[in-house]
Amino acid sequence: MKKNLLTMKKNLLIVTLAASTLPVLFQSCGNKGDEDVVYYGIATVENPDSVTRFSFVHDNGTRLNVTESDLQDRNYKPADGQRIIPYYTILPSNAEEGNVRLLSIYEVLTKGVFEFTPGTTEAVRDSIGNDPVELLRMWVGSHYLNVEFVLLCNDDRIKHFINLVSDQTKSYTDNKVHLEFRHNDNDDYPSYRNQGIASFDLRPLQGQATDSINLVVHVKEYGTGEKTHELTYKFAEETPATGVAKPAAYNLLNVK
Repeated sequence: MKKNLLTMKKNLLIVTLAASTLPVLFQSCGNKGDEDVVYYGIATVENPDSVTRFSFVHDNGTRLNVTESDLQDRNYKPADGQRIIPYYTILPSNAEEGNVRLLSIYEVLTKGVFEFTPGTTEAVRDSIGNDPVELLRMWVGSHYLNVEFVLLCNDDRIKHFINLVSDQTKSYTDNKVHLEFRHNDNDDYPSYRNQGIASFDLRPLQGQATDSINLVVHVKEYGTGEKTHELTYKFAEETPATGVAKPAAYNLLNVK
């Protein structure tokens, strides 16, 4: 942990969004020193006591503590287990302790895997939807399947639904776990592009294998129909995510 933080402070490099490790960092204007280095990357909140001074853990295992905050909402208390993209600086006098100043934060849509069974009603299936999306990127980070996507939207009052589904009524013979990335646009007109990101907790799937699972994710995409994407979820391995966009790039406020 201390080694990771010291390395982060010493290497003040501009990292592109294609970087393969997190956190991502960039040098802001001013050249005032370490306080100008702003970091961001996908992480999981540790906040069992629901407090404002919480911790978060990046998918590469780096654990950091929010001890100062520039958020307008001084009572912001993210839920334990919430996925986030924090935007922060490391406090110079507390680098080895992993204390940071939180500048801004984007809450990633965080959900479990929804299961279709023989008893699932058509009304529930319809609510999950099967409308297309534009897939930008998909990867396993820590114990989560992370999906960056674009939806075509029009009316900000209409909520779109995003889910990851395990359909137990379908059978496959390839010894892989098949999942479906689903979208319900609730009849919103496809007018303009909105980018979002979602994380799905894969830990409930661990009982199906000893140390890893081969995943096949089915996605219905705009213009091309259904595509499949294969990934491996390794239970005991820290799996750093690929670079994510800056929080400002995600502009979906009406997705759940």
